Amino acid sequence: MDATLDTLATALCVKIDDLLKGAPHLAPWRPSVGIAPKLTDAELVTLAVLQALLGFCSEARWLRYAHAHLGQLFPYLPQQPGYNKRLRAAANLLRRVIVVLASDTTFWTDDVWVADSTPVECGRSKETVKRSALAGWAAYGYCASHSRYFWGLRLHLVCTLHGLPVGFALAGAKPTNARCWWASWPPTRPWWPPGPARP
Repeated sequence: MDATLDTLATALCVKIDDLLKGAPHLAPWRPSVGIAPKLTDAELVTLAVLQALLGFCSEARWLRYAHAHLGQLFPYLPQQPGYNKRLRAAANLLRRVIVVLASDTTFWTDDVWVADSTPVECGRSKETVKRSALAGWAAYGYCASHSRYFWGLRLHLVCTLHGLPVGFALAGAKPTNARCWWASWPPTRPWWPPGPARP
C-alpha cells in the first residue's frame, strides 16, 4: 500500500465525482432502469488517470497491478474487456477530465504553447487501403521529416513548453493544421491571438 498513491487516487475520485455532479451530461448514457454498475464513472476515470500516470500501456497488466495494490480503494475491478468497453463509452468524460486537471496546474497559464503533428500510418499496401474500415477517413499525406508519403491519419497536439498536453485531434492526413488544432481546442481558453483575421 502506497499512502501517497492512495491520497492521490482519493483526491482524483472526489474531484471527478464533483465534476459529474455539476455536469451529469458528461457521464456515459445508460438506461434509467437497470442494474447500476459496480464501478462508478468517477472510479473508472480515476483508474484510467492512474494507469497513465504510472505508465501502464497494457490494460491487462494495469488491472493485475490494481488488483494487487489498489484493492482497498476499488472493491470491484472489471476484467479487461469490460474495462475497455466502459472507457470507450466514457471518452467524452475523459477528455473533459483531462482539460479540468490540466487547467488546475500552473503550466496551463503559460504564455507560449507549442503545436505540432505526427503521422499515424494505417496501412501500406493498396489492398489494405481498399478494405480498411478507415477508408474515407484516412488519406494519403506527406511526412516531411521522413521524406515519404503515407496513408493514414495525423495526430495534432498542442502542449505547453513543459510538455503538458493541452489539446489534441486525430484527423485525416490532408486537412490544414490550423483547422485541426482549432477543432481540438478546449473551450476554456481562446486559441487565436487578437488580430485582424483568422485563416
